[in-house]
Amino acid sequence: MAEHVPTAIVSVYDKTGLLDLAKGLTSHGIRILASGGTSKMIKEAGFPVEDVSTITHAPEMLSGRVKTLHPAVHAGILARDIQSDEKDLIEQGIEKVDYVVCNLYPFKETISKINVTIEEAVEEIDIGGVTLLRAAAKNHSRVTILSDPEDYPGFLQQLEANGSISASARKIYALKAFEHTAAYDSAISDFFRRRYAENTQMLKLRYGANPHQKPAQAFVNTGSLPFRVLNGSPGYINLLDALNSWPLVRELSRSLNLPAAASFKHVSPAGAAVGLPLSDIERKIYFVEDIENLSPLACAYARARGADRMSSFGDFIALSEKVDLPTAQIISKEVSDGIIAPDYSSAALELLSKKKGGKYCVLQIDADYIPEGTETREVFGVSLQQKPNDAKYSPNTSFTDI
Repeated sequence: MAEHVPTAIVSVYDKTGLLDLAKGLTSHGIRILASGGTSKMIKEAGFPVEDVSTITHAPEMLSGRVKTLHPAVHAGILARDIQSDEKDLIEQGIEKVDYVVCNLYPFKETISKINVTIEEAVEEIDIGGVTLLRAAAKNHSRVTILSDPEDYPGFLQQLEANGSISASARKIYALKAFEHTAAYDSAISDFFRRRYAENTQMLKLRYGANPHQKPAQAFVNTGSLPFRVLNGSPGYINLLDALNSWPLVRELSRSLNLPAAASFKHVSPAGAAVGLPLSDIERKIYFVEDIENLSPLACAYARARGADRMSSFGDFIALSEKVDLPTAQIISKEVSDGIIAPDYSSAALELLSKKKGGKYCVLQIDADYIPEGTETREVFGVSLQQKPNDAKYSPNTSFTDI
């Protein structure tokens, strides 16, 4: 084969800085291959550019849905500097690609439009661009990938100073490309999750922590939500309380082999207790002397609520066992926002569903659900990750040195 000419494939939706980049590439003797509107813009500016079809020998088709998806493109990008890859390229008459410049169709901007249709959104799902980005980023040991126009000036400065791009810069560019495609895929899955999996994989919320924080949702990336809404409509803070309080009562119950209850307010436990019997004096202290046949679960909630009645005002309740009528009778007298439990007797559910004018939030949790992977929370744009708290405790083996 003839001596290799450094080659760049350029395919961008956002054409910010494109002509300055084309000028810089040309001045360093880099061959530019481009597609569609990118090629047109570079050509009209007077810079040398060839259409991608020059190497694919195939035109754009399907109204632009297929442009760069071809072995001549991706083998050139993915080829490594090893003998077997060199042999394959020679046999197929394919040249290596050294630089890829690509950004994606504006999917987020499209779906932010009022009353956008699924058909409109689908047409903004980039296929070839994502493939270019991932291929070049995968092979960043050799190939430079530019996915952000803000990186063009630094790239050109390094090219001017050194005649090539350093390995450290290629690593950062590759990371940015992977993040670009990950965010893009996340936006796509979120769009379709809202339309195809509402109330199974995602739950639309009225608003976030405050009424002006809209839209708001709860979702899982795979499978189904681990809870069902049996009554009412949970809010953002309700779910924070529910999903923090449930692990507490589950762990407490399993550790002590007793029913457990927790009273939460704004993601903090106002009280937590297990179902030990109440004395006559305790029944009066906890305002449950009028409730007949107090079950262990009812005793647990009476104790949890009574730990700090002022802080428990308007609480969210978590119970480790199936909710029975005596427990529901205690709750029916109290000011409370909602409850989460693995099950409810028909009488308990009927009573609780009448609370707050029929708007009381009743959630049924899957008692066997175990979260997978790592826990991630985003606060002020910063993601915090940790291993789930799966420690197991028991009276005989834990805290023996206290």
